[in-house]
Amino acid sequence: MAHWHVIVNESAGRARSDIREVTAALHEAGVEADVVAPATPIEAREAVAAAAHAGVTHLAMVGGDGSVNLAANVLMGLDVESPVLGFLPSGTGCDLLRTFGIPQDLLGAARHLATETVYPIDVATLEGEWGTRHFVNVAQIGVGAAAAQTAPRMSKRLGSYRYPLAFAARLPRFPRARVSVTTERRTFESEALAVIMANAQFFAGGWNIAPKATLVDGVLDMQVINCNKRRAPALVPKIIWGTHLTDRAVRRFSASSFKIETDVPWPVEADGDYLGNTPVSGRVIPAALRLKI
Repeated sequence: MAHWHVIVNESAGRARSDIREVTAALHEAGVEADVVAPATPIEAREAVAAAAHAGVTHLAMVGGDGSVNLAANVLMGLDVESPVLGFLPSGTGCDLLRTFGIPQDLLGAARHLATETVYPIDVATLEGEWGTRHFVNVAQIGVGAAAAQTAPRMSKRLGSYRYPLAFAARLPRFPRARVSVTTERRTFESEALAVIMANAQFFAGGWNIAPKATLVDGVLDMQVINCNKRRAPALVPKIIWGTHLTDRAVRRFSASSFKIETDVPWPVEADGDYLGNTPVSGRVIPAALRLKI
């Protein structure tokens, strides 16, 4: 059985996982591991890099999708072989794990670390004024990215309600834009309120934004949302349940590379982290990391 190096991301989530809780869950699940808890995101990144350089073969992060993003960006920037990656949910959970049906409780997810299944998963890049960043789960531009920009400034006591409340707060004054999306196959232009670039299926604490997405096909699930702002609240329940793809306001296609331009600057976010503003380009790196599921 593999020995795991587990990093508890202390800055993740509303209800941070105590290192004793993590250790207890791993022990009950029969997983051999050493557990560390860096105090800051910088220290967490350093811990990921140090583990990879030390030849750790199985590395698990405790946190949410921000922790997934942190680990991916560190590992994709190294010149050493990346370890098998596992993730244990903390706080409001980890949307990436939902795509694979992995439980959102610590013990349930820990039991998956004791199994043998490993998936080579795609990672995508985003290039813009911030340089180059990687993402694993979902990225977006437009009003949803504006909500992701605002949500971290709201009280952590709101938990999974922060994103929908931030969405409601940003929607009324958010500018629609003329959007141009150029992929390896086509250029699509439309008035829009948001554009989704999904590698996996869920975001925002369980919203099923891309029910047909998969992390092993070499493409992103692209969606241009062109409804007006009055109709946007009615579209949200469909997005939560994953029934929005047939709505006339949604244009969906796949792409392995893309460039997105808007006639007014729009915010860009990836895995819940605000990066900067449009324009943005990106591509898929197939089978870039090995995920333990």
